[in-house]
Amino acid sequence: MTDYIKQHGNSNSFPVNGQSWVILSDIEKQIKEKIEKIGKPLKDWDINIYRGILTGCNEAFIINKQKRDELIKKDKKSAEIIRPILRGRDIARYQANFADLYLINTHNGISSKNIPPINIKKYPAIKEHLDKYWAEIKNRDDQGITPYNLRSCVYMDDFSKQKIVWARLMRISKSNIIDFPRFSFVPENFFVLDSLCFFTGNDMQYFQGILNSEFAMYYFFNNIAILDDGGMQMRQQYIELMPIPCVDNIKKQSIIELVNILNKNKNNQIEKEINKIIYTLYNFDQKEIQQIRHIIKEKTALIKE
Repeated sequence: MTDYIKQHGNSNSFPVNGQSWVILSDIEKQIKEKIEKIGKPLKDWDINIYRGILTGCNEAFIINKQKRDELIKKDKKSAEIIRPILRGRDIARYQANFADLYLINTHNGISSKNIPPINIKKYPAIKEHLDKYWAEIKNRDDQGITPYNLRSCVYMDDFSKQKIVWARLMRISKSNIIDFPRFSFVPENFFVLDSLCFFTGNDMQYFQGILNSEFAMYYFFNNIAILDDGGMQMRQQYIELMPIPCVDNIKKQSIIELVNILNKNKNNQIEKEINKIIYTLYNFDQKEIQQIRHIIKEKTALIKE
């Protein structure tokens, strides 16, 4: 036994400051060290990360296109506070699939910006619609100054910006593993439900390319547990810690240009090109890349159909 340990054992030092420790092979240590040395956590970049909006009563505040058109036909002012919205199931790899659903955005105002809450009396058609759900909206916890208003949201303005969106619970199976991870680019004025997270800021497509990459699949498999039902808890607290390579604008732009193509049309060859670039950004050698792909293969073999 002593001889076996001498030949095959690895030495490990215990971490300080109460940090958790993990036993890794030499090559896994190399990969981990490179990721941490080269990358800066997503949350430390010039972006803002948020959770989607919570209505407290989706059946009242989320409407289909037919109802939207009906409310606008009754009162043109209704269009002022009806916005397209996305759910978790609408988020695909690179592109979102809009299902013609809309949010009645009776927001609660933003006091720091002197934006007042929506006065429902100014929107009679919408008030008539919400009155049909009075019992539900009156008793919900998530409401503003009146049952007609949504809960306060200080980052309400950020929904009007371009954003990168992902589901807080991503379900994966053997049949859809090629579409994991799923981070979508979403244009201005789209709201997203609380089952989603999003971020706004600069160089979003650069981050999107890395978050959708083969490397990201490896990173998430190593840092987020796969649930028995095939779900992965892709909560903000995990995603925001992912180290993103600090590179010059030329390298950053090379990814952004390729991602912009994928945000319009799926292209497997371009995805492979992005993966290749990202591996170089982390300075992985061929042996390390093979190890990353080996871990991905091992993890995907455990996923149920």
